This record gives sequence, C-alpha cells and structure tokens, in this order.
Amino acid sequence: MKKVFLYLLIILVNLPLLNAQSIAREWNEEILNGVRNDFARPTVHARNLWHTSIAMYDVWALFDTTAETYFLGKTIDGFSVPFDGFSTSDSDQEAIEKAISYALYRLITVRFSSSPGQAEIFSSINDLMESHGYDASFSNTNYQSGDPRALGNYLAQQLISFGHQDGSNEANDYANQFYVPINEPLDTDSYGNPDMEFPNRWQPLFLESFIDQSGNEFPAGVIDFLSPEWGEVSPFALVEDDLTILSRDGYDFKVYHRPVDPWYIQDGIGINDPYKWGFAMVSVWGSHLGTEDEVMIDISPTNFGNTHAFPDTFEEYKEFYNFFEGGDPGIGRDINPSTGEAYVSQFVPRGDYARVLAEFWADGPDSETPPGHWFTILNYVSDHSDLEKRFKGEGAVLSDLEWDIKSYFALAGAMHDSAISAWGIKGFYDYVRPISAIRYMAEKGQSSDPDLASYHEHGFPLIPDYIEIVEAGDPLEGASAENVGEIKLYTWLGHEYIIDPEFDVAGVGWILARDWYPYQRISFITPPFAGYVSGHSTFSRAAAELLTLFTGDEYFPGGMGIFEIEANNFLVFELGPTVDMQLQWATYRDASDQTSLSRIWGGIHPPIDDIPGRIAGIEIGIDAFNLAEAYFNGDIATSSSESLIYPNPTSQLLTVQHTDANADWVQVFDIQGRRVLVEAAQFNAANKTVINVSSLTNGIYFVVLVQGDNRQLFVKRLIKD
Repeated sequence: MKKVFLYLLIILVNLPLLNAQSIAREWNEEILNGVRNDFARPTVHARNLWHTSIAMYDVWALFDTTAETYFLGKTIDGFSVPFDGFSTSDSDQEAIEKAISYALYRLITVRFSSSPGQAEIFSSINDLMESHGYDASFSNTNYQSGDPRALGNYLAQQLISFGHQDGSNEANDYANQFYVPINEPLDTDSYGNPDMEFPNRWQPLFLESFIDQSGNEFPAGVIDFLSPEWGEVSPFALVEDDLTILSRDGYDFKVYHRPVDPWYIQDGIGINDPYKWGFAMVSVWGSHLGTEDEVMIDISPTNFGNTHAFPDTFEEYKEFYNFFEGGDPGIGRDINPSTGEAYVSQFVPRGDYARVLAEFWADGPDSETPPGHWFTILNYVSDHSDLEKRFKGEGAVLSDLEWDIKSYFALAGAMHDSAISAWGIKGFYDYVRPISAIRYMAEKGQSSDPDLASYHEHGFPLIPDYIEIVEAGDPLEGASAENVGEIKLYTWLGHEYIIDPEFDVAGVGWILARDWYPYQRISFITPPFAGYVSGHSTFSRAAAELLTLFTGDEYFPGGMGIFEIEANNFLVFELGPTVDMQLQWATYRDASDQTSLSRIWGGIHPPIDDIPGRIAGIEIGIDAFNLAEAYFNGDIATSSSESLIYPNPTSQLLTVQHTDANADWVQVFDIQGRRVLVEAAQFNAANKTVINVSSLTNGIYFVVLVQGDNRQLFVKRLIKD
C-alpha cells in the first residue's frame, strides 16, 4: 500500500528525532494520533489541540516564576475555574510530568471516546501511561492533597466542563443547531447540476460512498455542512473589535475578521465576470494535472515563494495569479541566509508538481487535518539540528519542555482562532464550491457571445483551447450528436479514466463540462462545508506568522524545509509522480502560500476564497502570538485583548487604544503590504491616540502598533470609507 504523508511526523527531510523528548511532545504525538484516527473535523480538532495545549501550559505555568496561568483560577468567557494554588512534595519535573500526563489522558479519553479509531487511540495512550509507571485508573481530583495526579485530573475535569458550554455543542456531537442549506443536493454520480437554484450558495453533495479526509467510510447519503455556527465558540485572542454580528435567514452569525463579500455571479459579460473568471481558472489549472503537460518548472526557492503583495480589486487578482500557467507572482530568493550559498534550481514537470501539491496539502487521509498538519511542521522545526530554542530568537536557550509547552500553546491558540474565524465566515457567506459552480455554468451554456450557440447569462466564459462549445464532428458530440452545443473543458479527465491507481493516470484532455471533477478522491470529491474563505489559507498563514515570530526567523532552520517525494509512490488515486522531487520552502510563509495554491490546483477553491483567508490568518497569527507572549511574561494587562481601533470603518479620524504606554509608532499598510502612513503614538491618560486617515483612498488597510524598531504589539484591519 502506498505510504502517503506518514503522519507528516517525518515531514520534510530525513533528520532524526531527538532521542529523549519532553512529556509535552509525547502527549502532543498522542493527540495527533487521535486526530488521525478520528473523523476529519478541522474545527473540532483545532479545539482539541487548543484545550490539550491549555492543560499542558497551565501545569507548567504553576511551576514557573514568571508565567501566568490561562485557565486555572481564571474566568474564561463567563466560565470560572476555582483554584486555590498547588503545593507538592514531588520535584517540579516529576510533578509537571505527572500532572500533564493525567490531564491529557483524561481529556483524550473524553474527546476521542466515539472515534472510529478509538481502540488504537486508547491503546496508545495506555501504553504511554504504562511506560511512565502511571496508574491510569487513578481518578481522584483533590489537588489540595498535593498529588500532581489529582491536579491533572482536576484540570481535565474543568476543561471538559468548560467544553460543554463553550458554544461548540460538544454535548450533541457538535451538531448544527439552526443552519439549513438552501440548494438541493448534487448527486455526484449523475451528470451536470440540474437542481441548483442558488449559484452563489453552498450545495451539499449526495454520495453513494463517502470516505472523509481521515479515511472513514460513511453510508450513502447527503453530507452535512461541518461547523457553520463555529463562530459561537469561545476564542483565544479574538476580541470584540474583530467581531461582526451578521444576520441571514433569520439567524445571527458571529463573524470574526469579516472579509469583503465574495464574487457573486453576474449576468452575461463572460470572462469579465469575476465569478466566472475565478471558477474558469480552476478548470484551466486542471489542464496542468497530467503527464501530457510537458512544461518544466523550477520548484526551488529560487523561483517560488517570496510573495508579499496581495490583490484587492479584480484587476489585481488577474495580475496576481497566472491564469494559464499556474502560480503567483512570487519572485523567489537567491541566497540561503543560513548557509550563505545560493539555492539550487530543481526543474520538474509541472504536471507532477501540481498533482503532488494537491495531494500533499490535502491533509488526508490518515492525516492530522490542517491545524494538526502545522503541529507536525512545528515538531519538525523543533527537532532540526540547526534550531536554537530561543524564544523569538533571543535570550537563553529554552529547555525542550519549555520550548514545547510555549510553542504548542501559542500555535494551538492561533489554530483555534483560525477555525472560529474561517468557519464563522463560511457559515454566514455559505459560498459555492467549484464542483457546484462549474457544473451549474455547464448546465446553462456559454456567456461570452449572444450570437453563438448555447448562450445563457450564467453560462461559462469561452476561452479558446480551454473552454469551448462542442460542435458537429467533435469527438464529444455523442452517438446521436446529442452533445452538440454543450460546453467542453480542456482539463483533468477524471476518475473514469483510472481503473487501477497503482498503474493508471487519468491525464488531461477534453471533457464535457457537466462531467467535471476536482482533483480529489472519487469517494471524497470536496470538503463538506462552504468554500469562502479557505480554511487552508487561514490556518496556514496564521501558523506561518506565528512560527516566524516565535522562532524569531521567517526561514526554516537551515534556510529551507524539505519533504521528499518518491517517483510513482506518492499519489493515491492515480500513479505518480513520474520523477523524484523535493517540496522545498525557504520560509514558513512560502509553505503557507504553496498550501493556498494547492487548493486551486486541487479543484477545491477559486482565487476569491484564498486571499481573504491569508489576510485573516496574518492578523490571527500575530494576535495569538502577542497574547501568548503576555501570558509567558505574566503581563496580561498589555495583551492584545486590550487593543482596539475605532470607529471601523472610518473616513477621517481613527482612535487607537492600547494599554502599553511604551508603544512608539502607529503604522498603516495597504493590502499590497506597502506602508502608507506612519505617526508617532501619543497616548493620553486613557491609553488612546488619534490619527488622521482621511488622506487614504477607500479600501482595506492594516493598522500596526509598533514598539521600538520592530516589535508589533498588534495588527488590526481597518476599512477606510
């Protein structure tokens, strides 16, 4: 059986794991094992990673002279956690290891109690407890006795209780409470999409056999929308200033980091309709997904990555993405700053690269879902021989335990907030996926020329050599010319061309547009939730920003992260790739950007889903890091949770509020990443400073409060109107 991803535990390159790992790392591996053996629920697992990281962090913080606990003795979103302090006769190290182990053991047994892989999960955590000589049956929660085991049990008990009222609806297995889709399901075993009435809204899929991203099989039926109400869940660093309450269909949705509206279908105008342009691009990029594609590309850091400016207008989107060739405007990098040597070019077939990306970043099956995926990347970074475990790249080298505890806490907070933000947006906007939009437009015809056959205002835009009308004599005309006038696409041919995935490749060619499939497994097809915004883009950019800040270096250790791909032993549902290759990333942001592009090649997202997710991820990652740092320093009063900008939107004056009187500068950046305004921060007694933004044109900006030369205290999004 092909080995795909291998949990990403050995991600990137053959570096040995450390011989002795911290107790936090051991239990993080158990959580990731649980995720791999559970249902594929990115929101739920981001929350599981967060709550288990809270438990590890709070135990450690009790024994640290500076850090402040997050949960014990605190009130979180209205939930109070009684705590009288803890004293024990055990050594600090012994007490920490016991308390963490019992807390994590209890949490995992509850959170994964109904997992399809429960037997494997429970066997593994029991083995870990036994390896440390711990009695897993000990359930006492009287931490006042001084027993670290009881402390762990008590902490887990409180987190479990917190989880029953945090807005996730865990008690009902996270079921939706009010969301109902408005489109009839798409039967993917049939042609076209004849029953879709609302082309801007999400459409559920009916599948004869559904296997989720974790490899779990479901009976035939309609797959529900996962977590459309996740904006209700208690966050970490998200604050009221990030929140908008939006109403639709008689219900209120909590939306953090509200983006601009996605592109809705317009009547006519062909390729000049952003909606049609975006979904047409997904089909065009599908033409890269085969061995027929003879283009060779350099996939090393010399050619890919180093993308800074994001598009805002439709014209900027058209400049940002290479519509016909694939990719973005990244300019690459010449020199590896770690080695001082030039990065080496790596030319491979584009058809191999695009297929590998679609598989690698799909996070399934047997994977950790996107939030867990970034924990495996963090663990790889932590294991790298070139890494010095200095917080922000400064100060003393941290112990393995402190490094793991702090990095897990910060990253988990960012992943949890990313899930809340992205799925809150998904729930409200309820935006269509490519499988639905492409087949819908195919049903309608073409929208480019009213004088040609099959014209309809909601039809496909015609693009010579990529999107055309079937004419008489065409190989696709059908036995009785029944397909003449239909729309055809030059793209990935789909699963009917694959009999045995050990030997077959579907390839690219002309197909009827009504038969289009994304480059995904036939039993999966597309994730069971709306597209806008991309969760992958949000999770990945938040993680990239956080790891950059946490390590104090935007680059992977050694200047490059690597994952080895073996020829003809990587792709799952068809043979490939044809050559050995390495996925290579100079920086965490480069890896994140590659994730985003992979979802377009994979047929999962159009471009409009991507960029707003990246933008939200930037804010989420920075805010999560700053709040985590405040806990590490025992200085919550100056955390990002006390940061506000208002009014927002504004046309002239903007008030910036922050409790850190040592802030020096207020900087404003446009969406292209260019600094367009900078003013000295002059805070009054109420911790407020006012800047005039009237000179800025209308649009979206980032307000950054800076201390010293480069310490970012917060990043907030501003809408100038």
